[in-house]
Amino acid sequence: MPSGLAVPPSGRQVEIARGHQRATIVEVGGGLRTYAVAGRGILEGYTEDEMCSGGRGQVLIPWPNRIEDGRYTHDGQEQQLALTEPVARNAIHGLVRWAAWTVADAATDRVVMEHVLYPQPGYPHTLSVRIEYRLTDDGLAVSTAATNIGSASCPFGSGTHPYLRVGDARVDDIRLRCPARTALTADERGIPISRSPVDGTDLDLRHGRPIGPRRLDHAFTDLERDEQGIARVGMAAPDGTAVSLWVDESYGYLMLFTGDSLPGGGRSS
Repeated sequence: MPSGLAVPPSGRQVEIARGHQRATIVEVGGGLRTYAVAGRGILEGYTEDEMCSGGRGQVLIPWPNRIEDGRYTHDGQEQQLALTEPVARNAIHGLVRWAAWTVADAATDRVVMEHVLYPQPGYPHTLSVRIEYRLTDDGLAVSTAATNIGSASCPFGSGTHPYLRVGDARVDDIRLRCPARTALTADERGIPISRSPVDGTDLDLRHGRPIGPRRLDHAFTDLERDEQGIARVGMAAPDGTAVSLWVDESYGYLMLFTGDSLPGGGRSS
C-alpha cells in the first residue's frame, strides 16, 4: 500500500540557485533534471513525479554511447556486459544512470554528487566518481572527476546527456553551430563505423546554419577550440534567444541529436 510519503522516481531532489538561475540535481543517476534562467527552461527535462525518459540529463559513465553485443576486451580479458539495449543487442550509456548517488558537499549555488561503482559482471573494477554542479555568473558549470580505487587498470569514459532548448522555438527553426571538422557515421545499431571530413557536406555546421529538416543523431570530433582549449556549440532561435554549451579538452567528441527517435517522435534540440 502507498505510504502517503511517496519518494519521487528520481529520488532526492537537490535545488541550487544563483540570481535568476535555478537547477535541480537528482539522487538517481546524479543527473540534472532542470535548469532555468529567469524562469525560462534551458533543458527539455522532466517533472519531479516522472521517471527519467530518453536519458534526459543523465550521466554516462563508465562509457557513453554503446558497446556492441556488450562485449569488450581489456588487459587480455574478455568481458560481457548486460545488454541494456536489448533490441539492438548493445550495452548502452554506462552503469550509473539508475544508481543512487549521495550528496558529498552542498551550498546554495553548488552541489557535489558522489558515487562508488563497485565490481560487477562485465565491469570488475572499482571507480569513485564525483560531479560538481555549480552556478556561476556565466551559467551552469559541470565538472566530473573519476578515480580508479581498485587494484588493476580500469577502462573509463564519460559523457552527459543534456537536451538543450532555446525558448519555445521549434528545432527546425534553430540556427546551430558546431565547431567540428569530422563527423562519424554509425550503423543501424548505433555503433560508429567510419569517420569523414564535414567539408562540403550537410553536416558542416562550423559557421552555423538552420537545422531545418535534418535528422541529427551524429557524433562529431576534431573540434576547433579557442586559446583555452574550449570548444563551443551554439544554438540561436529566430527571436534572438541563444544557448551555448562548451567542453574543455577532456571531451573530444560532441553528439548532436534532434530527438526524432525519442518516444513520441519529439524533436528535442
